[in-house]
Amino acid sequence: MNKIDFSWDGNKAQANLKKHNISFQEAQTVFDDENARLIFDPDHSEDEDRFILLGYSCTSKILTVVHCYRDDEQNVRIISARKSTKHEENQYREFTL
Repeated sequence: MNKIDFSWDGNKAQANLKKHNISFQEAQTVFDDENARLIFDPDHSEDEDRFILLGYSCTSKILTVVHCYRDDEQNVRIISARKSTKHEENQYREFTL
């Protein structure tokens, strides 16, 4: 498995931590979940392809991580992260059964 390089806007990371109590450092651990569900998100950006990743973080919470890829799939820019809704948790669990 290749190493993934993560990046994010520092101000956005601080705002996300304050709003959702989820750090982008924790969010990047969702990419280690072998059962994570990747969903294309065409509705929230016209400038770049965005994706939603549902999966477990290092603190055993199912998180929703919005991100895009830079150059290739080994360069990930995290846009936001939060605890998943019940609906998203169910999507994750249905996918992993």
